[in-house]
Amino acid sequence: MDQVLQQILGYAKAAWQRRWWGVAVAWLTCIVGWTWVMTIPDRYEASARVYVDTQTLLKPLLQGLTAEPNVEQQIKLMTRQLVSRPTLEKVARMTDLDVKAKTPEQTEGMLNGLAGKIAIGNAGQENLYTISYQDANADLAKKVVQSLLTIFVETSLGKTRQDISSSQRFIEEQLQQYQQKLTDAENALKEFKQKHIGMMPGQGGDYYAKLAEVSAQLRQAQLDQQEAVNRRNQLKQQLADEEPELAAAAAATTDGEIDSRIQALQKQMDQLRLQYTDLHPDIQANKRLVERLEAQKKADLAARKADPVGSKIQNPVYQQLTIAIAEADATVASLQARVGEYQRRYGELRGASNMVPQVEQEYTQLMRDYDVYRQNYDALLKRRESVTMSGEVESKTDTVDFRVIDPPFVPSQPAWPNRPMLLSLVTLGGLGAGVVVAFLLSQLRRTVTDRRVLRELTGLPLLGAVSRVETDETRRRKRKGLLTYLAALGSLIAAYGGVMILQLVMSRAG
Repeated sequence: MDQVLQQILGYAKAAWQRRWWGVAVAWLTCIVGWTWVMTIPDRYEASARVYVDTQTLLKPLLQGLTAEPNVEQQIKLMTRQLVSRPTLEKVARMTDLDVKAKTPEQTEGMLNGLAGKIAIGNAGQENLYTISYQDANADLAKKVVQSLLTIFVETSLGKTRQDISSSQRFIEEQLQQYQQKLTDAENALKEFKQKHIGMMPGQGGDYYAKLAEVSAQLRQAQLDQQEAVNRRNQLKQQLADEEPELAAAAAATTDGEIDSRIQALQKQMDQLRLQYTDLHPDIQANKRLVERLEAQKKADLAARKADPVGSKIQNPVYQQLTIAIAEADATVASLQARVGEYQRRYGELRGASNMVPQVEQEYTQLMRDYDVYRQNYDALLKRRESVTMSGEVESKTDTVDFRVIDPPFVPSQPAWPNRPMLLSLVTLGGLGAGVVVAFLLSQLRRTVTDRRVLRELTGLPLLGAVSRVETDETRRRKRKGLLTYLAALGSLIAAYGGVMILQLVMSRAG
């Protein structure tokens, strides 16, 4: 720490040796700076504040029914558009600045100057904006701000209507395109259904479910057919064991059997009537059998009366078996036809095993395209109604209200330059420049100020030092030089004070 402090003191001593150069540079810098500050032309700033009210009464009432524009984003965009080239050209025409520009180069310079002096920003509160412009001519600055304010309001009022109109045109074009796509998809779907009728998904289940169902029905029909054939064969075997005719003597015993069978069938029908109606197939079959038995009984009785000695009569069991065999043949024929139909269906489904999955895939793709077109078309219809209502609201009401809080105003005092601040900065800069020049000169032409510097410069060991004895004359010259130096610095400060007083007087007089 001591070494650093000694080094700093050494630099200070070396700079002190070049102090008069520093004073000269400080004076020169201050004189040049003060002259430049005093000759800077005044610029007056015109400003205006505008408030954009977006919280209208219709906004909560029409929420969800109309297209709500992002008003805040539009306003930010408009504030940036105010410094665009078309806007600057319009401002130049409104303020007659374009009259002074005779050449393209002058016009370009004039527009660049406008863009550099215009300031648009938030005034510290939401939706409150400040528009300002600086110029040497106070009236011109006020005209520029008024022009910008007019353009700001006009642009914001027409922007939403223009957006709604373009949105309506775009939606109408998209609706026409999607309507054509939807019509084409519907026609393609109709033709596809007509071409592949019976093979469409959802018509009695999909293909594999149909195939499994027909296969199960075919197996069941074959089983029923086999059972009917076996029953028929068994009846034929029973018929072979029976005699077609019986002697009259055995008919008496046969009548008793017929009566017992009739009673048993009637008892069975009574049991069935407890659960079913007379239209039940089992009840109808028993009725027919009872009627045949009674008819057989009457026929046997008539035969015995006609030939009471020993004529033969028909065997009722044989006749019943014959009737049962006929019914079994009919059942077998019906089941055979059913088996043939199921075999045909199964063969058709097996033959279409490669075609049905492809049909289902194409149908699924057609339905997917159709659903997408229909959903987009319905969404566009809703958007069209929403945009139409938004256009009605925009044309008949004010969704955004612009209020000029402060009209364009130009203060009597110039906004630029701030001469007291600039004069102070020039003075501080001149003093700093003097210190820097003195230090640099001391480093360019180094002098030995103490033993440490001598040891560092030579790199040799220092054996001793000879002290300087000052006389009264040298001390008097040193005090005189110090007073002269302080007088030079004091005169610089006094000059700064005089310049500040002159500026104050000039500002009050202006």
